[in-house]
Amino acid sequence: MNPKLRRPLVAGNWKMHGSRGEAGRLVGGLLAGAAGAGAAEVVICPAFVHLADVGRQLAGSPIALGAQDVCAEEPGAHTGEVAAAMLADIGCRYVIVGHSERRALYGEDDALVARKFLAARRHGLVPVLCVGETLAERDGGATAAVVLRQLDAALAAAGAGAFEQAVVAYEPVWAIGTGRTATPEQAQEVHALIRGRIGEKDARISASLRVLYGGSVKAGNALELFSMPDVDGGLIGGASLQAGEFLAICRAAGG
Repeated sequence: MNPKLRRPLVAGNWKMHGSRGEAGRLVGGLLAGAAGAGAAEVVICPAFVHLADVGRQLAGSPIALGAQDVCAEEPGAHTGEVAAAMLADIGCRYVIVGHSERRALYGEDDALVARKFLAARRHGLVPVLCVGETLAERDGGATAAVVLRQLDAALAAAGAGAFEQAVVAYEPVWAIGTGRTATPEQAQEVHALIRGRIGEKDARISASLRVLYGGSVKAGNALELFSMPDVDGGLIGGASLQAGEFLAICRAAGG
C-alpha cells in the first residue's frame, strides 16, 4: 500500500491536565478549527473524569474520543479501574495502552499491556499500543530489541489479525516532555522496523497499519516528521493542550 493511502491520525493525549471548564474551552477551540485541520483523523484523549463531558461536546463532530488507559479485566470488583466495556459505552473509539508513563511509573509490564490490548479489542475499541526505548537503551544499542519485545508481546497474545483494528505509537522515552525529538530518520528507522515485524505475520495488515510518532512533536517539526514514508501521524502530549498548536499539527499530518 502506498503510504499516502493510509489516512493520517493525530491523537492528543491530555494526560492529567485540565478542569472541566478548561477541557470544555479546549474542545470548543478544536471544534471551531476542525474544518481546516486537513484530511487527518483526529482523536482527543482527556482524563477519565472528563470523558463524558467531552464526548457530549464531540457528538456529531469529526473528532473522535479516546481514553488514556483501560483495565485488563472485565467489569467487576476492581476498585478504581475502568473497563473497556465502560469506555465503549460512553462513546470512546480509541484507547491508549502501554504508554511509557504507565510502564515506568506504575510498573506495567509487557504482559499486562498485552492483556489491556486484548481487552480493548474485545469491546470494539481501537488500541493505540505504545512502544519505545529509554535513553540508556538507545545509547546501549538496544532500541530494536526493546521495541520488538514490546510489540511481540501484543502480537503473541492477540495475533496479527488484531492489528487490523489497532494503531502502534512509537514514543522514544527520551524524547517525551524533554524538548528532544528523534530526527525524522531515527523515527523512520523504528517505524519501518515495527511495520516489518507485522509484515512477517501479515503483509496486508502491515501495509495498512498506522504507526504514529510520539515525542515532543510540535507544529514546527511535525511536517518534517510526518513526511517520512512510515510515519502516519502523531501521538501528541503537551502540544495537544493548545488548540492552535494541535490543529497546526493536524494540518501538517493531513496535508
